[in-house]
Amino acid sequence: MSQKYTLNFHNNTRNYGKICVYQTAPDVNDPQLMSLAWFAEPAHPTTSVKFSWTIDYDFIWDETGPLVPGVVFDASQTWPADLTTANHIDFTSDRDALTFANQRSGVKAGTLYVHNSNTVPFDVASVGIAMSGAGTFARPAQPNLAFSFTPHPVYWVTFGDYEVGEVLDVEAITNAQKITFNPNIFNVDVTLNLDNTWSVR
Repeated sequence: MSQKYTLNFHNNTRNYGKICVYQTAPDVNDPQLMSLAWFAEPAHPTTSVKFSWTIDYDFIWDETGPLVPGVVFDASQTWPADLTTANHIDFTSDRDALTFANQRSGVKAGTLYVHNSNTVPFDVASVGIAMSGAGTFARPAQPNLAFSFTPHPVYWVTFGDYEVGEVLDVEAITNAQKITFNPNIFNVDVTLNLDNTWSVR
């Protein structure tokens, strides 16, 4: 049984909005790797929202068209992944329909691999990974490319108008707060204060 993590959000502002949780990939300078709005829930002033998850991964893809901020990634196919025994998958077009195929053990444990076959079209689909059943990262599919995703999640929260699966321009988010789970700590409280600053404990 995977360890459950919980994030408790408290809206102490005067504003209605959506609390959005997303992840960034540390040490990855890849402009094509996009963060997705992992969770997003509406919250009125004085209300609280609780998010819980486990660190379990999936392969995901969607017919997004070009992958740009604002596009919503709504997975067309989700295949459970295992970081050691089932961490490599093919993405292909078979009889004019895109699909995952041939899941297997990859070169290195701890990394998730997606191989795009020569039948994958440009600017039609995006592939990525999910954690705990919801998409976290995606990148545009292209023929004959192999992608690797090495999960070391860094968690963030922001508040505004977001939709689950929305492609984020993380550089443009000005009110984000990093959330850190210290060793043996699995529950964090985060508050958006009256003056729109964050408190984490």
